[in-house]
Amino acid sequence: MIISELKPWSEILSYLKDEGKIFLVGCKGCAEACHTGGEAEVLEMKRRLEQEGKIITGFSIIDLLCDKALVKMRLTPHQIEVKAADSLLIMSCGIGVQAVSALINKVTHPACNTINMGGTQGEWRGDERCQQCGDCILDLTGGICPLSVCPKGLLNGPCGGSKNGRCEVEPEVRECGWHLIYERLKKLGRLDKMKAIPPLKDYSKMQPPKQLRNTTLWSLER
Repeated sequence: MIISELKPWSEILSYLKDEGKIFLVGCKGCAEACHTGGEAEVLEMKRRLEQEGKIITGFSIIDLLCDKALVKMRLTPHQIEVKAADSLLIMSCGIGVQAVSALINKVTHPACNTINMGGTQGEWRGDERCQQCGDCILDLTGGICPLSVCPKGLLNGPCGGSKNGRCEVEPEVRECGWHLIYERLKKLGRLDKMKAIPPLKDYSKMQPPKQLRNTTLWSLER
């Protein structure tokens, strides 16, 4: 299970400040268990955004957002609603945001931060990975996580070793993560986000929160 928590309301609104029409995506898996992306939370998000003057073109709550085949199947009936939206707000862990971003040619915003609980969190089928950094920046990077796609975890662009869009660590098999981010933002018409300065990373958030270490979420033995 991957643990997530909703981002501060002010941060979510900042993502949507220039967008009037939003499509919501929730997850019946881990996010529903965490009360961050189940039906109740998606409907509450819809209500709050409408109070802020946003138009919700539609919503979909998918069994497992980490399964891209399932995401594609479940969003297909909502093509008109998705197309009508300026962006999608994804209420799940970082894997779900990345999976939707890989399939939908729309700007996607994360509504949640993923909390590191330590240990093994299970496996998922796609290429997307989440480092559970506790402060998701996928809004700035086109739904591609630089901590995951860059072996060095660089947050401010490519290193000096990247060449012709390839990563210096494994140039024969790996594309530069920031090259992928650039191409995604270019495709979305949002290269302006490359000029944004990401907040300084608080690496303490990548540690399991102290208040959860003595719960069953942290150790079943306890």
